[in-house]
Amino acid sequence: MISKRIIPCLDVRAGKLTKGIKFKGNVDIGDPVEAARQYYEQGADEIVFYDITASSDKRDIMIEVVRRVAETIFIPFSVGGGIRNLEDMRKVIGAGAEKISVNSAAVENPQIITQGAKAFGSQCVVLGMDVKKVEQSKKTPSSYEIVVEGGRVYTGLDALWWAKEAQNLGAGEICLNSIDADGTQDGYELNLTRLISESVKIPVIASGGAGKPEHLAEVLTAGKADAALIASMVHYKTYTIAGIKHFLAERGIKVRNIW
Repeated sequence: MISKRIIPCLDVRAGKLTKGIKFKGNVDIGDPVEAARQYYEQGADEIVFYDITASSDKRDIMIEVVRRVAETIFIPFSVGGGIRNLEDMRKVIGAGAEKISVNSAAVENPQIITQGAKAFGSQCVVLGMDVKKVEQSKKTPSSYEIVVEGGRVYTGLDALWWAKEAQNLGAGEICLNSIDADGTQDGYELNLTRLISESVKIPVIASGGAGKPEHLAEVLTAGKADAALIASMVHYKTYTIAGIKHFLAERGIKVRNIW
């Protein structure tokens, strides 16, 4: 059995670690570089860094913050936000990231996935999907729609179709975020996660809604996710990554780096 990964998510706005609920009401809560160091020392398997306003502000990602985080940790590091072309990808990889996450830019130009996969390998290209539950229709038969620009713009794209399309284009992984569950700490969107996980062959990271270790156990088993993204439950020091891993291991879920 492949080990399940636990991945803290650093949402960054104006160089500060920030957290909101359902993409709204963000408050600054600390220094992303210091948070990355703490999570690395606690046993995180990877770190995800999102510059959450880069796309909506039409600006470049804060590459200096990326570089400082990369110098602080020695585990895989994925970066997203404001990446619009191959040159942006190259800058992020050059600053020390192992993976590039594309979201809004991939919807606008799907070929960026293929270009990135050819240049750096599929394992380096992560498709970020921000998803909202909607009424079932011809346009969205799965009842889930892709939303971009930090949750501001509905695309009309069906989430299940887009996940399969991204896999065909060369994405090596999907980070699947439920806007409805984001920041609520009420649990992941299990139906959405299971739907996507069972429909693609590439790894799926579940995101949005983690509030207690039981939620991770649910999404990694019933939700069929390969990894779980966490934020509030560690940002506010309610739990540690080591504590979460011990909880999962005691329930028979294989995880890495327990000490």
